Amino acid sequence: MLRLTLDMDDVLANTHKKLVNIILNDFDSLLTEEQLHSKALKELLHPKQLKRLNKIIDSPGFFADIEVMDGAKETVYRLSHFYEVFIATACMEFPTSFKDKFDWLHRHFSFIPWTNIVFCGYKSIIHSDYLIDDHVRNLMAFKGEGILFSAPHNLQNRAFKRVANWEEISELFLPVA
Repeated sequence: MLRLTLDMDDVLANTHKKLVNIILNDFDSLLTEEQLHSKALKELLHPKQLKRLNKIIDSPGFFADIEVMDGAKETVYRLSHFYEVFIATACMEFPTSFKDKFDWLHRHFSFIPWTNIVFCGYKSIIHSDYLIDDHVRNLMAFKGEGILFSAPHNLQNRAFKRVANWEEISELFLPVA
């Protein structure tokens, strides 16, 4: 059985949407929602705002209530019938995220066994046939086929096959119904 590994943030979980909502509601910013979805936040925010945002990200509870990406739950469930599905999330940068992420995955993707959840730094350690991730740096070090999940911070990259949503992942990996 082929192995398919999925990233969590901005692939399964709509983390960027939560960050945009925080910026729009809690920051003194003139940026619009459209602008905040057009580029990486590090390109748009003042360094002090980025520092504040990172503090928020690293606080307990931040990852607990992030929305599931549209179509992710249903598609991953279907994929699990044809692939050995793993979830790999790089969470060493924000150590307080471990419990929130684990609980979130259990709540929304309970059909994925805990043995198939990997908390890591760089994803170069992942041995899989496919990795779907929103960060090019993870795909560059990956030995299998990397697929880039579109996100504001990677829109300019053309080095990898790209998917825009879970419908496209379904078309790519699932048999025709």
